[in-house]
Amino acid sequence: MQKTGKKGLSLARRLYTSRILGLALGLLLVSAAVYPLDPAPWVWGLLLFNGLLWPHLSYQWARRSAVPYHAEHRNLLIDALLGGFWVAAMQFNPLPTAVTLAMMSMNNVAIGGLRFLLAGALAQVAGIALGSVVFPLTSVPMTSPTQLYACLPLLCLYPLALGWICFRQAYTLGRQKRELLALSRTDSLTGLLNHGAWKDRLNEEFQRCLRHPPDEALGAIALIDIDHFKAINDTYGHGAGDVVLRQLGKLLRQNLRAADIVGRYGGDEFCVILPDLTLHKAVQAMDGLRERFATLAYEQDPALKVSLSIGLAAFNPAYGDATAWFNDADQLLYEAKSSGRNRVVCQRHLPKLEASTV
Repeated sequence: MQKTGKKGLSLARRLYTSRILGLALGLLLVSAAVYPLDPAPWVWGLLLFNGLLWPHLSYQWARRSAVPYHAEHRNLLIDALLGGFWVAAMQFNPLPTAVTLAMMSMNNVAIGGLRFLLAGALAQVAGIALGSVVFPLTSVPMTSPTQLYACLPLLCLYPLALGWICFRQAYTLGRQKRELLALSRTDSLTGLLNHGAWKDRLNEEFQRCLRHPPDEALGAIALIDIDHFKAINDTYGHGAGDVVLRQLGKLLRQNLRAADIVGRYGGDEFCVILPDLTLHKAVQAMDGLRERFATLAYEQDPALKVSLSIGLAAFNPAYGDATAWFNDADQLLYEAKSSGRNRVVCQRHLPKLEASTV
C-alpha cells in the first residue's frame, strides 16, 4: 500500500467511520463498568472525551498530517493505549475487559495484520500499566447483568461494521485490479486487444481447434495492414494517422461478429481471429471490411482515401503450434502488399471456391 497522499487519506476516512461507532459503543460499555466504582469527575470527563471527541480530533489530526498513513497508525496505537487504560479503570471486570481487548485486537489485525496486532498489544499493556498506577487494583468485580447487556451492542454491531468496511475495501481493490488488468491487455489508442493479449487468445483458439476432428476444426486468422501508412503520417501528420487507426479499430468492432477476436498487433497492423468460420466466409467478411474502409472520409482531407492489405490463413491441423498459423497469415499479408495492395490474399492450395485471391 502506498503510505502517503491519497491512500493515507482513504485509510483515515475508513477509520473515522469505524472509530466513531466503536468508541461510542465502547463509551456505553466502560460507563456501565465504572459506574459502580464511583469514579472521580475527571474520569467521566476523560471518558466522554475519548468516546465522543477523540474520533473527530484524530481524523483532523491525520487529515492535516504530512503523512496521513503514519498519523493513523499513531492514532490506532493511542486507541490501544486508552483501551488498556480503561481496562484498568474497570478493575479488570471479566466480560467488559475481554470484549474491549478482543474488539481492539480485531480492529488492529484487520488494519495491519500480525505486526500491527503485536504493536497494538504492546500499547494495550502500556495502557494497563498506566491505568493500574492511577486505579490500583483492590478486587476484581463480577460482571453484572447490566454490564453484560452493555457489552452486547459492541459485540454485535462493531464486527458487522468492520466486516462491511473490509468488504467494501476488498470489492474496490478487486474492481481496480480488474481495471488494471484490462488496461494492461488493451491498446490505448483503439481500445482493441494489444499485441500480447491477442497472441494469448490466438493460442487459446489454436488449442480449441486441435480438440475438434480435422474436418470440423474451422477457423481463420487475418492480418490487416494499412496501405502506405507512413506516407499518411508524413503528408497529413501523426494526428491524422491516429484518426485512421481509430477509424479502423471502430470499423472492426462494428462489422465483425461478437465471437471474433480483434487486436492491434503493432503500428499499423491489426489482427483478427475468426472462430468457426470457413475460409470462404472469412474471405467474404474481410473483403467486405476492406471495401467499407476504402469508402471512409476524413475531416483532415476529404481527398484522403485509405486502403487495406489483408492476409488470411485458415486453421490447418498440420500446424505444429499457433506461431506456424500466424506465420502463414503473415506471409499471405506480405503477398497482398507485394502484389499491389488493397486486396485479400489467402491460401491458394485450397479448393478454388475457398481460395480466391481478391
